[in-house]
Amino acid sequence: MAEEKKTKYRGFTPAQAEAHKRYMKDFVEIKVRMKADKRAEVQQHAANMGESATAFINRAIDETMERDNQKSE
Repeated sequence: MAEEKKTKYRGFTPAQAEAHKRYMKDFVEIKVRMKADKRAEVQQHAANMGESATAFINRAIDETMERDNQKSE
């Protein structure tokens, strides 16, 4: 006899939705297109560095901009 698993999860509560909305108001999204194998490579590299893909991409952008600005001085 299969036992049904019951969960206490009741979905995204209104309080959670409001907190998420307040948190996300400071962010915008930028889409980056790449092949699936490249995405997997980026995700794996980020994981190896102990960060998310988003954190890795933001760090790569920051470091490149800093390097480019130093070249122009």
